[in-house]
Amino acid sequence: MEFTLKQLDGAGAFIYEKDGKVLAEISWTQLGDILVVEHTFVDDSLRGQGIAKQLVNRVSDYARAEGFKIEAVCSYVVAAFNRSTEYDDIKA
Repeated sequence: MEFTLKQLDGAGAFIYEKDGKVLAEISWTQLGDILVVEHTFVDDSLRGQGIAKQLVNRVSDYARAEGFKIEAVCSYVVAAFNRSTEYDDIKA
């Protein structure tokens, strides 16, 4: 699955769209070198396929590549960060 990076003034998101409809998304507000990840969404039609985890991994890879840290606000991202040590290097 290919996620598209969308950047706005001080914010960003990785999204998956099909036929003009957003089916999956993880979004953040950027505060300096911190990405405050606030929202994760996966359409019901994609649930149970590990898409939310893929989104967390995608934003984590982006943070590492760009030298950002992540502050998890979204409950899914908070849980993912607490379940695994694989994100310890990018936790704000």
